[in-house]
Amino acid sequence: MMGRATAVSCANIAFIKYWGNRDSRLRLPANGSISMNMAGIETTTTVAFDENLERDELAINGETQRGEAFVRVSRHLDHIRALAGLGARANVASQNSFAMGTGLASSASAFAALTVAGCAAAGLSLSEAALSAIARLGSGSACRSVPGGFAEWCAGKDHDTSYAESIAPPDHWGLVDLIAIVSREHKQVGSTAGHAAADTSPLQKSRVVDAPKRIETCRKALLTRDFDAFAAIVEHDALMMHAVMMTSQPPLLYWSPDTLNVMRHVIDWRERQGLPVCYTIDAGPNVHVITTQERQETLTARLEALVGGENVLAARPGGPTRLIDAEIRH
Repeated sequence: MMGRATAVSCANIAFIKYWGNRDSRLRLPANGSISMNMAGIETTTTVAFDENLERDELAINGETQRGEAFVRVSRHLDHIRALAGLGARANVASQNSFAMGTGLASSASAFAALTVAGCAAAGLSLSEAALSAIARLGSGSACRSVPGGFAEWCAGKDHDTSYAESIAPPDHWGLVDLIAIVSREHKQVGSTAGHAAADTSPLQKSRVVDAPKRIETCRKALLTRDFDAFAAIVEHDALMMHAVMMTSQPPLLYWSPDTLNVMRHVIDWRERQGLPVCYTIDAGPNVHVITTQERQETLTARLEALVGGENVLAARPGGPTRLIDAEIRH
């Protein structure tokens, strides 16, 4: 059998963060998390199984990969091959609509798209929950990119129970993520290494114990569209994660002076000027500025004045990872 399929997946931004694993091999998270898919910040991946290939092949943005990215993708395909009882190697071509390695969760959309395309090309017909769990094996946050809109990742007890599901569709709340890019350099310490170091921080245990309360607060704010409550918990959670990063061994200092400048302006715009706006920051220096679509134009102009017009990306709530092409030949 030879199969070919193409899938498109959105990156996601976490409002309640995933940081640290209970099981690094299965990427079972230390705590659950909540996120929003980012429309237009996407990865398109084609997987083609071919019995004539001697080994897997991978190209990202047209460039052949031989290093760590290739190893991770090939290992992920091994999970899919095992499920499908398939021995054929695969050619994988992946294209991102955004720069990798700059805190825009490139691995999330990459492994969600790889999972959905790979499973379809292998002839598997799986539930969204099962696809989410498989995506998690490649990149933890990838499980959140499989369902659409606003998603909650349940930490779970084992592989089958640790997956993400949608808690609200994309049109539930007219939010927009304005991404202030203060650096386009590839981050020196990736998320995988950061997760491994999380438990070296004396603050991680407290962060994890308090996580269920933060998740409940965020979920309620999202479902009721309460921006004030949402802003408070999102910023609080981001600061908790970065406090863990900064106190890990070795410490991870992702922020730059430009990061802090954007954060301080966002706080001022909200607290002094009454604008519905808040920030969150993933494992990188760039700032995700969350506001309402009604205020998108105003806040975009302000951010462009801070970081430059070419350095502000806008993303509204995005849909689920979707197949756009599939062909199976026996």
